[in-house]
Amino acid sequence: MGSVSFANAAPPGGEESRTVRGTLPPGSPDYVYLPVEVPRGVRELAVSYTYEKPPVPPGTQGNALDIGVFDERGTALGGRGFRGWSGGARSEFFIRADAATPGYLAGPVRAGTWNIALGPYTTAPDGLPYTVTVTLRYGASGRTPAPVYPPERARGRGRAWYRGDCHLHSVYSDGKRTPAEIAAAARAAGLDFINTSEHNTHAAHSAWEGLWGSHPDGELLILTGEEVTTRNGHVVAVGTEPGTFVDWRYRARDNRFGHFAREIRRAGGLVVPAHPHATCIGCNWKFGFGDADAVEVWNGPYTPDDEIALASWDGTLATAGRGWTPAMGSSDAHREPQLVGTPQTVVLAEDLTRDAVLDGIRAGRSYIAESSAVSLTFGATGGRGRHAGIGERLDVADGAPVTVRLEVAGAPGCTAHFVTDQGTLHTVPLPGSGAGTVEWRTTPRYATYVRAEVRHAPQVPGLPGALAALTNPVFLGTGRR
Repeated sequence: MGSVSFANAAPPGGEESRTVRGTLPPGSPDYVYLPVEVPRGVRELAVSYTYEKPPVPPGTQGNALDIGVFDERGTALGGRGFRGWSGGARSEFFIRADAATPGYLAGPVRAGTWNIALGPYTTAPDGLPYTVTVTLRYGASGRTPAPVYPPERARGRGRAWYRGDCHLHSVYSDGKRTPAEIAAAARAAGLDFINTSEHNTHAAHSAWEGLWGSHPDGELLILTGEEVTTRNGHVVAVGTEPGTFVDWRYRARDNRFGHFAREIRRAGGLVVPAHPHATCIGCNWKFGFGDADAVEVWNGPYTPDDEIALASWDGTLATAGRGWTPAMGSSDAHREPQLVGTPQTVVLAEDLTRDAVLDGIRAGRSYIAESSAVSLTFGATGGRGRHAGIGERLDVADGAPVTVRLEVAGAPGCTAHFVTDQGTLHTVPLPGSGAGTVEWRTTPRYATYVRAEVRHAPQVPGLPGALAALTNPVFLGTGRR
């Protein structure tokens, strides 16, 4: 692929355009770079692109081409050159000092070799013909405004259960809602916190000014993160330091995920594989769960791939001991009619702060609910009044009697289930009101852990009903077998 060159300079206020055409064959690299030689005196870089979408036989992938850009600092993995990504959501973008297209970072257009990044997501058998047009507009560079990031705390209720949605998309990637619309939807859904998680860009971190804090509908804590969208699965970085960029240009075979998982943690965030059994191309999780702080077992309205994710996660609990990986759920909402907060993760935190919420998620002190109408209290008691709540261990002898108790509200027509390492051992229909209390007696010898599920009535005979709520486990016994 050749480079795009411009004159060394042009009169202030003028502009120049260059167009490049080419075809990416099947089997092209995941990312192909088009170098652009940018001279001094450029006020704005603008890029537009198109590509052909020929019909293909049933069962054959057609063409889909993503796009982004790196500046003169280069394209090195994890380097500082990243200036934006829109995937396949936009056909054009611009960057200048004082503004940029959502998903891209405002800042000076400095002289040097920039690179348009093309990502052939899928390629038709006859190849992917594309056209890229680069326009430079000359003149004095404006001033880049200092970013205003969300604060790390909001007015909370002290130690309490806080509701949040950690996987959301706005116009800063492939969503259709603005940040203001997401904040309003989050408050309407009864949420206390959200996490901004755009695909492969951190450009939205500074897009929330005025949307947090005091509000007639309540405080809202806004965490900043990213959905790191690789070709072998997606991972949500939850609560990273504002301004943190996490690279995504690797596959499982490249042995790079562990490095970037550590980068997420160094930035104060959590590593959460998203929709690990989703069926979209590149969405199925291939990196293993050794680097995960939690796993998204419920993504949006409950579907069969969530049921598979839940079963897969449950299969890790019996032998996990004290190193288990908590479950969480998020809406992954992009646009209407997808609902923000369906589902939501309800976290026991010391206060409504970034650190406290992340500590609660990391420790598994949380449950997942389909909406703010559903609330749970779950725990186990035994052995001289000892008690353990969600995500904790009831440290009693193997033969000690244990009482497991679940209180439910807001789940009419549902059934409560107690699930252990042996499977579901206790099932009770809830009263018609959807509010009730269920108790079950066992021992640590009989149940290594107990977790609760609240399910709707099955829609297909022989298959489980959709979840209304799900808790992380309470572990029983000393943990020494």
